[in-house]
Amino acid sequence: MSSNDQHRAKGEPVTIRTLRRMARAGEPFACLTCYDATTARILESAGVHVLLVGDTAAEMILGYDSTIHMPLEVAIALTAGVKRGAPGAFVMGDMPFMSYQASADDAVRNAGRFLTEGLADIVKLEGDASFAPLVKRMTRSGIPVCGHVGCRPQSVKLSGGYQSTGRTAETARTIVEDAEALAEAGCTMLLVEAVPGEIADRIMERTPGIPLIGIGAGSSCHGQILVLQDLLGLTHWQPGFATPVASMGQEIERAARVWIERVSRRGVTDHRYEMKAGESDKLRA
Repeated sequence: MSSNDQHRAKGEPVTIRTLRRMARAGEPFACLTCYDATTARILESAGVHVLLVGDTAAEMILGYDSTIHMPLEVAIALTAGVKRGAPGAFVMGDMPFMSYQASADDAVRNAGRFLTEGLADIVKLEGDASFAPLVKRMTRSGIPVCGHVGCRPQSVKLSGGYQSTGRTAETARTIVEDAEALAEAGCTMLLVEAVPGEIADRIMERTPGIPLIGIGAGSSCHGQILVLQDLLGLTHWQPGFATPVASMGQEIERAARVWIERVSRRGVTDHRYEMKAGESDKLRA
């Protein structure tokens, strides 16, 4: 039994100390996005270590075509629901577009709300080295921060769409430098998205002691994350690094068709509620 299995067997919550210990021991930890208490309970029971209440909820839950439409109030409420559903998991609140970019005061205030109202263990923000002063101010205020580098979905309008990055030595060096700057500013964790594996390796070399989560960034990161709907086969399209392990979309459609058929023949259930003796006659009187 690994040290992490022993930890979970005792019913102890996953904390940043847990993740650091796993990173030092070379034990990868599993992360998934989650947006509701029911699913959070199931994922915690399965042993998932980190649940990210991502701004991808704008697409997966609210039906928008981009993460930039995620409302702050909704993000905080969903984060609290996930933590209530999975109190032993390490829950990360994803700060939505324009909840931290406009001013440092707004950023600290909004991040604090994720911890107090949203019950989050940590907040995540997308940024490059220029966000280091903001991270420093947040951590000085007692707010744990995960810095998101590499492909940053909230900035895709600058490049015209989602795409991998770091394919040249110059861009790769910039991503590593961004990660270093955020780590030096006080980030508790880092996340790198859609980059060649060499970049993740380099980040881990240059930011020792800080757990690195990868998504489409090779297999050597301390932790790995996917959008849950991609993993379950609930989306019409998945990025190349997100291979579904189930076909839940097809199963839900099949269940819906069964329900339609039951309704059509008035066979929805065998259970019946009965009126008390004699009350039916009074109703007809």
